[in-house]
Amino acid sequence: MAAGMESPLADCAQGGHFHVVTPLLESRALSQVAGTTVFLKCENVRPAGSFRIRAIGHFCQEAVKSGCRHLVCSSGGNAGIAAAYAARKLGIPATIVLPEGTSPHVVRRLQGEGAEVQLAGKVWDEASLKAQELAKRDGWVNVPPFDHPLIWEGHASLVRELKAALGTPPGALVLAVGGGGLLAGVAAGLIEVGWQHVPIITAETQGAHCFNAAIKAGKLVTLPDITSVAKSLGAKTVARRALECTKELEIFSEVVDDAQAVSAVQKFLDDERMLVEPACGAALAVIYSGLLGRLQAEGRLNPSLASVVVIVCGGNNINSQGLQALKTQLGQS
Repeated sequence: MAAGMESPLADCAQGGHFHVVTPLLESRALSQVAGTTVFLKCENVRPAGSFRIRAIGHFCQEAVKSGCRHLVCSSGGNAGIAAAYAARKLGIPATIVLPEGTSPHVVRRLQGEGAEVQLAGKVWDEASLKAQELAKRDGWVNVPPFDHPLIWEGHASLVRELKAALGTPPGALVLAVGGGGLLAGVAAGLIEVGWQHVPIITAETQGAHCFNAAIKAGKLVTLPDITSVAKSLGAKTVARRALECTKELEIFSEVVDDAQAVSAVQKFLDDERMLVEPACGAALAVIYSGLLGRLQAEGRLNPSLASVVVIVCGGNNINSQGLQALKTQLGQS
């Protein structure tokens, strides 16, 4: 077991969690690119493969306490795998609703967790409508991937782990935004531990940039479609709570293109020997593409950051064949 990790307490009756404490690793390669110490919060190295189990596991445990007998979750991949994993540990069935274009790799992974898989719609928003319809059945509960207080509460645990590992606050925190659940949870965690002064740099890909669009408009915006290859970021409308966080903390919203995200995935694989998905590549691209340095040069971010933490959110929706296909699609050798 990797340093800094603990065994999960999977028995709900004992009040344990489904998530483990993930490693916080210093990356020499990314530190050299950034010109400051870069730590990686490795949410990808856990049984369910992504940060999602922190929140989804917490929600599912509470749902079962309230009488849930069947979990249903709409997902681009990561949330569904977390829900299926939690359902298996809780000993109840799960139905996961995915967009029709979801990779067979993810479908097989879900079926391996014992879940029933249904495909509905072109994008997550349409799959979500199907899940909501299924959840009208007696004893079924819909698991929201990102927009619920229990979800944010679950993700706040990540910041408590950072404080325990670092002691002192980092100079900045980098994370990817899809529906905004991770952002809302991290914001809650920063406030809880007294680190609300730590700036957050959020990353999205063009074509899945609902948070950035909302910030620019000053209100929630629904994208006409999801055109990015980062399907895990594929919510057309961000959670309202994510937009509210911009009034409470210093948040820099950045958008990278698909090529930058996929290039970051390849560089990270070469540098750290870990394969992550393009959604995670968006956050890594903040370092690799020089966005961090630009924010410092513009005076928006402290030019002498003591350290930066990048949340490595997950790698379920990728394999070696998939990475090569994405690189070919985007004209990368």
